[in-house]
Amino acid sequence: MSSDSLYSKAKSLFPGGVNSPIRFYQPYPKFMSLAQGSRLIDADGREYIDYCLAFGPMILGHSRKEVVEALREQAGKATSLGTPGPLEVELGERIRSAIPSMEMLRFTNSGTEATMHAIRLARFFTGRPLILKIEGGFHGSHDYALESLPYGNLEDPTQRATIEVPYNDVGALHRAFEKFGRNIAAFILEPVLGNVGVVNPNVGYLEEARKITEEYGTLLIFDEVITGFRSSYGAYQNVADVKPDLTTLGKIVGGGLPIGVFGGRTDIMGNVSPAGRFYQQGTFSGNAMSMAGGISTLDILKKSDYSNPASQADRIALEARNAFSKAGIEVRVNVSGTMFTIFFNGREVVDAKTAAASNKEQFSRYFNGMLERGIFIAASQMEASFLSFAHSDGDTRETIEAIKSISENMKP
Repeated sequence: MSSDSLYSKAKSLFPGGVNSPIRFYQPYPKFMSLAQGSRLIDADGREYIDYCLAFGPMILGHSRKEVVEALREQAGKATSLGTPGPLEVELGERIRSAIPSMEMLRFTNSGTEATMHAIRLARFFTGRPLILKIEGGFHGSHDYALESLPYGNLEDPTQRATIEVPYNDVGALHRAFEKFGRNIAAFILEPVLGNVGVVNPNVGYLEEARKITEEYGTLLIFDEVITGFRSSYGAYQNVADVKPDLTTLGKIVGGGLPIGVFGGRTDIMGNVSPAGRFYQQGTFSGNAMSMAGGISTLDILKKSDYSNPASQADRIALEARNAFSKAGIEVRVNVSGTMFTIFFNGREVVDAKTAAASNKEQFSRYFNGMLERGIFIAASQMEASFLSFAHSDGDTRETIEAIKSISENMKP
């Protein structure tokens, strides 16, 4: 069945024909039926080099042999137990060893659940009502993360609310804490923004976030659902040498299966039921299949050299800058390890506001041009592209040639 016929059926089943809005694009999304290595194959039989990678989890590429074998073996034993199992302990030990700030942790079913419970736990632990987040930072689709407002618009600091400040703006961070600091339970942020496209922290920004949260007794939460194990074995906090109080993970640590994790200081996590009074549970939390996928993936990553996919990201970024510059089109290409975003923008992209100022019409032409040339990326300017260990030099060359061709066609 073709993508267009599948979409016709899907529209009667799912809102907009999809089960996540970012998967939709005009006139209808390609329905992918197979995935192997760096490639996707759609329902019409067409092949694509994949830089979406399921929005990040597939760092080893699709259907990695060792992971598939681990999942097949585990499926013959149990898929979900509803009891504690040995694989939870094995994966938990691997995560704690790689990210020492996660002294204790709890598995959940998604990154959304992980951030939701981390925020709830911060309020429980501190007894404070406010959560501070980054403008444009995405921490899942739940009220605590989505219902936010600029800190200047908050009238009642004792009411439960989520307020936000611009990323990389130390002055705004200080003003928010000076006004509301004693009521802020947690400051949650992606250490590298990934859901407005890739935006790196300015030098000293994360250190300042750590310093001011300690000063005010506020918990610092690093949302590393995207950055965890993405560009090095461990978390971005290890590279930045900034230790948060709580960390959330997802995506890669499940080996391509649904997973989330929140964890941190023992004195905080010790409040989680049944050890304490903070209640959290989930039927599929720590399910055996996700644990098996995560163990296999982390074991491979621990022995892997991230420099090759990172150098491929750098090479694509450099060639994209050159190609669009030659064509007279302004772009900024931000790179963080194995992830990058091409912003159609004449300004440096340092926060959500500058990211949102990018030219969406130019991005649409770029996206459709890549799709026509067999390159699959996320269908939004405000998303990251990802490299995997399965991407070859040939994939990189083909991608660069596609970008050069598109830039020529987009000449003003």
